[in-house]
Amino acid sequence: MLVDFTYFKIKLRPVPFTTGAGKKFETTTCISFFDDSNKELAYHELAFCDAEDIYKAIEAGDDINLDECYIENFSLSLFRKSRKLKGETEITLNNFSARGTFFDSKIATDFSLAHFKGEEISFKNSRFIHGTTSFHKSHFEGNGKDFSNVIFKNGEVDFSNALFYPGNVTFKNSVFFDGIKNFQYTEFDSGNVEFSYTRFNKGDVNFINTNFGTGNTSFKGAQFGAGKIEFQFARFGDGDISFERTEFGDGKVDFRKVEFGTGKINFNRALFGNGDVTFEESELHESRITFKKTNFSVGDIHFEEANYKTSEVLLENAQFDDCNLFFSKSSFKKLSLISCHLDQYVDLRVLYCEYLDLSDTITRDIVDFSSYDHNVEIHCLNLAGMRLLGQIYIDWNENRVKEIISRQQTTTHAEKSEQFRILKENYGRIGNYKSEDLAYIQFKRNEQKADLEKALKKSKLSALWQLPLFGFKFLVIDRMGLYATSPLRVITSLILIYFTFSIIHFACPFLMNTSISCIPTDGTFYEKILNTFYYSLITFTTVGYGDCVPTGFLRSIAAIEGFIGPFMMSYFTVAFARKVLR
Repeated sequence: MLVDFTYFKIKLRPVPFTTGAGKKFETTTCISFFDDSNKELAYHELAFCDAEDIYKAIEAGDDINLDECYIENFSLSLFRKSRKLKGETEITLNNFSARGTFFDSKIATDFSLAHFKGEEISFKNSRFIHGTTSFHKSHFEGNGKDFSNVIFKNGEVDFSNALFYPGNVTFKNSVFFDGIKNFQYTEFDSGNVEFSYTRFNKGDVNFINTNFGTGNTSFKGAQFGAGKIEFQFARFGDGDISFERTEFGDGKVDFRKVEFGTGKINFNRALFGNGDVTFEESELHESRITFKKTNFSVGDIHFEEANYKTSEVLLENAQFDDCNLFFSKSSFKKLSLISCHLDQYVDLRVLYCEYLDLSDTITRDIVDFSSYDHNVEIHCLNLAGMRLLGQIYIDWNENRVKEIISRQQTTTHAEKSEQFRILKENYGRIGNYKSEDLAYIQFKRNEQKADLEKALKKSKLSALWQLPLFGFKFLVIDRMGLYATSPLRVITSLILIYFTFSIIHFACPFLMNTSISCIPTDGTFYEKILNTFYYSLITFTTVGYGDCVPTGFLRSIAAIEGFIGPFMMSYFTVAFARKVLR
């Protein structure tokens, strides 16, 4: 039957109608469908079934087969009233089938408190036209409950508190027109639940406190219109959950406090419209939730206080048009934003994250790791390939930046070097010069290791000069002055070197045939120490008054000291000037 039509006309003919199952009816219903220009779109014939005949079959406990029937004003509430039953009396429907059935009602088609018994319950290809539809507190037995390809022309549909016994349930390809779709407190037992390619159109969709059971759940390709989509407090079992290519429309999408169980969750290529998306305080254990190539339009994305400590959340290649991201106080085994464009604020003040991957991202706003009211514990952070056009707020000491980047197992020293360079430039832009120096040190250390690895890989013979060069840079440029970032460390190293040479000058005359002309051999110990340190100082500073001349082996020591002294003083000048200028 048609989905999109403006109105229809009914004509009853006193001609017998036999259904495909062989059931005979005395009257045929002729249905013509028209568009808004009064053009006939389609014509169908169905059996005419009076609601009172159905009520009598229910009373007799007969099987209820309504396939290919037109039924007007069916209501179990009216049935209870006409039989003087209590309002909450459960009505048993045996082996119920309504394939291709046309339900029409001025007020409501009411199956509330129905107990469907039988191996298979089917409404496949049926149509609910005019009036609301209610399955409130209904119970469904059987291995299959089939609502596929059903049209709810009036979108006010109520499955609240319904109970589906073990077995599969499908609403595949069904269409709910505008109105509130209520599945609150619905219980799906074991078995798969399928809403694939279902069209919900405009109106709120309510799955609050719904239990989706232990089977797989699929909303793949489903289309939601404008309105709130609410899954708060819903529970999923161990089955997989798919929202792949789902279109969520404009409105808030709410997964707050949802228990996702242990199945894999797939939001790949889903499309979120203009509205906030929230997974606050939701839980997922030992599994994975993926948002690969998902499109988020306008609205904030919330994962605050989510508990995924043993699970992975992958927002890889996702598109955020105008969205702030919030992960405050949440826990993840892995959180990945690989290759995302982060044009708005990103709150990564997580409570715990074993591995946080921001590689290949383009960041144009603030990425915030600052711990204001709680500790931010990140075991490993990956910034490889990031293009940072905005700012990262991350404390070098509190966030243990050196450790969380150095722990990377799959990146090279060159990649680690690049990440420290990004942070170095970031700290410089925000005026945190102390952290800039610390990041610069790690940048240069990893760069040196990368250069050495590259040279040794290119030629083993290069080790003859590459290893000594690496050792010189490590000892002098790094350890003695931290790449000119610490004047105090340079001056301390300078003084230690001066004292070392002074001791050598003092000790050598006692061990070999060498001497310094200004130090008499018969002088006191104090005089020798004083004169030796004086001689070492004028040699170290290259003053060279000429009153002291070394002989023998000490001439070589003096030459070395005369080179190292100016070098260290120049190193100190560079480090000191760098600090002062900043």
